[in-house]
This record gives sequence, structure tokens and C-alpha cells, in this order.
Amino acid sequence: MPIQVLMPALSPTMTEGKIAKWLKKEGDNVESGDVLAEIETDKATMEVEAVEEGVCGKILVPEGTEGVAVNAPIALLLEEGEDEASLDEAPAPAPAKAPPKPPETASEQAPPEPKVPETGAEAAATAGTPTPEPAAAAQPSQAEGGRVFASPLARRLAAEAGIDLGAVQGSGPHGRIIKRDIEKAKAEPAPRPAAKEAAAPEPAKAAAPIPEPGTAYHEVPNSTVRKTIARRLAASKREIPHYYLTIHCNIDALMGLRTDLNSRAPADGPGAYKLSVNDFVVRAVALALRRYPDANSSWTDEAIRIFDTVDVCVAVDAPGGLITPVIRNADQKGLSTISGEIKALAAKARDGKLKPEDYQGGGFTVSNLGMFGISEFAAIINPPQSCLLSVGAAEKRPVVKEELRIREDVVQDEEVVEEDVRKEEVDVEDATTTRGRSRDRSPATSRRESDFRSPCVRSSIAATSPTARPMARAR
Repeated sequence: MPIQVLMPALSPTMTEGKIAKWLKKEGDNVESGDVLAEIETDKATMEVEAVEEGVCGKILVPEGTEGVAVNAPIALLLEEGEDEASLDEAPAPAPAKAPPKPPETASEQAPPEPKVPETGAEAAATAGTPTPEPAAAAQPSQAEGGRVFASPLARRLAAEAGIDLGAVQGSGPHGRIIKRDIEKAKAEPAPRPAAKEAAAPEPAKAAAPIPEPGTAYHEVPNSTVRKTIARRLAASKREIPHYYLTIHCNIDALMGLRTDLNSRAPADGPGAYKLSVNDFVVRAVALALRRYPDANSSWTDEAIRIFDTVDVCVAVDAPGGLITPVIRNADQKGLSTISGEIKALAAKARDGKLKPEDYQGGGFTVSNLGMFGISEFAAIINPPQSCLLSVGAAEKRPVVKEELRIREDVVQDEEVVEEDVRKEEVDVEDATTTRGRSRDRSPATSRRESDFRSPCVRSSIAATSPTARPMARAR
């Protein structure tokens, strides 16, 4: 009995997949562990390995087929000692769902033929002639849509004998045509062709569609992964209430530490590493999540789910679309370990070799576009997570490192400073020069000094803005 190769469930949410590519052909030897095909899921394109060994006897689902249900047979393996004849004993795969036909319009439906009244002789003749039974709606060997199920051996014998498989009644499982059906058809005399009916008038050809005006284009079919990304991110932006917080960080110390650690790293060997800024960011995020676990959570209708482990997702641009592999227990790992895992997962993502455990889960996502020169961007939350950190490029900027102090200099504007202010300024100067000689100053002098110094400071600050003159005049 041939071994059935079933469509695997490559993720907990997978219900169907697409046969992206067959890596084994009919007649190829298959060893346990050999890659049979590439399956495209809603997450990624993954390889399917053979569990049993044998010969690839029949590919039931051709590559490029979409919507193949999980656990549906996709291929048959012949065990040692079996030949192609044993393929006839295997159950036929479930026929693919035909696309729904659009309902016919009133113009497309043929009007019923008018019934002509019979004469007496015609009625008698009709009564004596048995009414032929209607033909079967569809033979078991022919599925809806015109597809004929037959074994490879039966197809070859029918082609050699010039037999139309559509006219052969199958006796195999589910009406499949097998070898003995072709031999029976050879032994039977060929049916005489029926008289040709009167040729029906050809329907009028529809007018060729008028091309739409605009630029010429060509279409690239969307993969399952891209469809899923578009659907999930659109739902995230539409349903999750996003709000954004932005902060600029001085990373001079980080860059210095990175240079120092990379200079001390071995050039090659198992302990070799080269740290990037993103490695420091992932490590910092992991430590922050351990300190503030409320950010390491997701929303459900019943409760807020706070994760007990710190698993950080890192956005990677793969050929099939964006994917977020997970660094497990990132708060318990060092920089070199995090750096090595990110590089390994990114390489597997680009090669399409990620396994479900590599990208499922995670409570927080880091998306870094700094390597592309992007200074800042507004990312979309990766559901069902509640937070995402978007990181821009590191760039040199002028930064004031010393404490900002306000100089209490008097700045006069000849157009707005009044005469009484100048008189108070003279009084203050006199009071200042006499401060060292006499500590006993009159209250009026002290009042005039305080009243004068305060508005002068405000005027000095306001002079840097367009409101300086109005403020001075308002005084």
C-alpha cells in the first residue's frame, strides 16, 4: 500500500496552505529527512521533510495549488517492492473546489422552446416509442469541472490506444480509472459516431474590451505571506488605538562601549562576534521589560495577559515579506548571544527556513530602520502585542552639555525703554555702589532695585522672540 504524504499543519492557526514548489519529482528516491516540497503558509514559506523512505510514485497536488487543506494527501510514496500498479489501490485525493460560477443573466439564459402540438399520427407513434432515459449527470471518474481521475498507468495505456478517458467508466476507488478499465475499453467495439446534429447558430462574439487609459503595468501575484501581513496590519491599525511617544537619546557612551567590545572580540571561531547598535537596543528593551512587566503584555476581552518570560521579536525584511523571529528569554542573555541569535534567525528568514517555534509568540517587537538612514518612523503594532519600539538612525547633532544659565544683563531698546526706567537704573547703580559703604539702605531703594531687576531679566529673555517689543511696551 503506498504511503500518503499529507499536508502538514505548520502552525497552530494553519488550516490550509499552498504548494509553492516540489523539490522531488515522480520516480525520485526519497530518504527520511529529504525535503519534499516548499509549503507557503500565512506566516512564511517552509520546507516539508519526508518521514518515510521510498520512491515518489505520484504527486497528487501540483505546485502552485492554493487552498490545500491540512491533512489532505498531496503525494504518494512507493515502498520497497511496490510498482506503479499499486498506486491504483490508493484512495484518490479530494477534488479541488471549483470556483463559484457567476449567476447567469437573463440575456444568457436560453428561452424555453415552444411546444408544438402533435397530430394524431405523431401522438400514436410517440406513444409506441419508449422514452429514452436521461444520461447520468456525471460519471464517477469525471469530477465537476471536467477533471478525469485516472492512474498514471491508465493514462499511458489510454494514450497508446487512442481511448478518450472521458468516455471510460472507472471502477477504482471513488470512480478512478485504472488499468483494467482501459483493457475493458480496448476489448469492446468502438461505438458508432452519432449523426451530427444541425449546427446551432454561433452566438455573436462579444466586443473586445476597451483598454483603460493610463500607464502600462504588469501584475505580480501576492503570496500568502503578503496577504496575511496586509490583513493583520490593516486590522491592527484599524482596531488597536495607537499612540506614539518619541525621545532622542545620546549614545556616545554606547558607541564607545561597542567599539571597545568589538575590538576585544575574536576575529573568527565559535566565540567570534560583532555587535551592532540593534543588539544593544534589544538587550536594553529586555531589561526594561523585566523592570516594567506591564509593557510585556497583550489585550484580551477577558483580561490583560502579562507574560512571565521576556521574549523580544525583531522585525526582519525577508523576500516573502516582513517577519518577526523571536529572541527567547532575552533578559537572561548577553550581548554576544543576542547578536548571534539575531544574525542566525535573520539568515533563516531570508532563506525561508524558519520553523514555527522561531517566529511564534513574543511580547514586544523592535523594528530598526537606522541601517537604511531613516531618522524616525511610525511603526504599526504587531498584534496581539501591545507595544513596539521603532528605532531610527544614529546621527551627529549639536548638543548643549553644560547647564543652561540666564545672564542678568540689562538689554535696552531705545524705542521702548521709558525715561523713568532709566532714572531707576541710575538709582540702582547708586545703591549698588554704596552697598559696600552702608548696609542700612532705605526701603524705597530696596523696592526700586527689586522692581527694576525682575523686568529687565524678563526683557532679556523675551528679546530672543518676536514678542519682545510688545512685552516691553506693555510694561
